[in-house]
Amino acid sequence: MSTRAQWLAIAGAVALLMAGVLVTLQALAPATSAAAIGEAAPPFQAALVPDSADTARPGVVRSLEDYRGKVVVLNFWATWCQPCKVEMPSMEALHRDFHPRGLRVVAVSQDDPRVTSADLRAYAEDLGLTFEILQDSAHTMTAPYQVIGYPTTFVIARDGTIRRRWVGPEDWNSPANRAFVKQLLGGDSEEGR
Repeated sequence: MSTRAQWLAIAGAVALLMAGVLVTLQALAPATSAAAIGEAAPPFQAALVPDSADTARPGVVRSLEDYRGKVVVLNFWATWCQPCKVEMPSMEALHRDFHPRGLRVVAVSQDDPRVTSADLRAYAEDLGLTFEILQDSAHTMTAPYQVIGYPTTFVIARDGTIRRRWVGPEDWNSPANRAFVKQLLGGDSEEGR
């Protein structure tokens, strides 16, 4: 066998080995749901922060399944996040205006475990928030939703697909955002393109 043939044989063996490694890595990679626009929203579970009138039901857990058939504004935030605090009043206005039509604003606190549900409820009451607040102090939702900063917000259509994603504060009273939410609530399937 010539030197050239030997090198070709070695190159072929290395290429086969690399292909085998890639296939193996792909097969062993954990299956994660990407939170991509147009894809199904990843499932989640988080503790509901009871409001001051509902202290008899501690430990209630909400999941994405609880919001099936609704348009969901899913917001990841923290009490220490000033842009989150700035955004909340416009989210509350959106909630009050569109909740009767099937909108659910769900704010998921990413504070550490030292921030209690009572602390979160006091924060919400100080801002006059009436939408649901969930507590995810273990940060189980950040990886599937690929949260890289706060606030991060997803809009999930009635069919469970992600239609929009924002990183940073958003004005939910803007004509564009309100028109987008109205379109989703109306059942138009062409939104989000």
